[in-house]
Amino acid sequence: MKLATWNVNSLSVRLPQLLDWLAANPVDAIALQETKLTDDKFPHEALQEAGYHAHWFGQRTYNGVALLSRQPATDVQRNIPGFDDPQARVVTASLPCADGQPLRFIGAYFPNGQAPGSEKFAYKMAWLEALREWLKDQLAQYPRLVLGGDFNIAPEDRDVHDPVAWAGQIHCTPEERAHFQALAGLGLSDAFRLFEQPPRLWSWWDYRNLAFRKNQGLRIDHLLVSDALKPLVRGCHIDKLPRKNERPSDHAPVVVELAC
Repeated sequence: MKLATWNVNSLSVRLPQLLDWLAANPVDAIALQETKLTDDKFPHEALQEAGYHAHWFGQRTYNGVALLSRQPATDVQRNIPGFDDPQARVVTASLPCADGQPLRFIGAYFPNGQAPGSEKFAYKMAWLEALREWLKDQLAQYPRLVLGGDFNIAPEDRDVHDPVAWAGQIHCTPEERAHFQALAGLGLSDAFRLFEQPPRLWSWWDYRNLAFRKNQGLRIDHLLVSDALKPLVRGCHIDKLPRKNERPSDHAPVVVELAC
């Protein structure tokens, strides 16, 4: 079973690229972020023709998430229950597995946070706290769980092309990294780091300053697996190829393979 996450940075622009990628990489489910579409504009018919069921939660111009799956998903949830939030950031569903046990897949677009000390940073801290509290209940109800998405957090210095320049900057603050570690404390593991990986692998590169060509990026897109799934993880990789497209997203897809 293969699951993926990809911040497409406008689904209306990137839909042909998404369809091409799914044709070449027929994952069982994928979480999308920054669709930037209202619900009535979501291209569910094109995705259905590609063989995917879709659940989406949109917002004009900003944010927006979706979860695509080859098999119909159930028990769909949008955003974080109990957290009053006008922004479309989370879509969650249960996926069927061949062994009959459901897998809970949470696709999330974490707040950017703008800058330490800003109102948007305070919102990010509150959102992360609410996410963690909700995840406790989700893990109790669904032991087999994957949390995927654009976290807007580089967990460690090795996830940053220039740790000195980024020290204390957004995505790399001690507060954000502490929240990432708190998620791990719930019993979630970074699937990418379960394996030996070559150095300097990123999932995001700025459009500016030839960042992709210079390989100056951050690893801020993640797939976290629960303790029950950890022994079933067979691999995790970042697919840089779509970043070479004409008019690409600034993010690359991340894929995890599970033996379930």
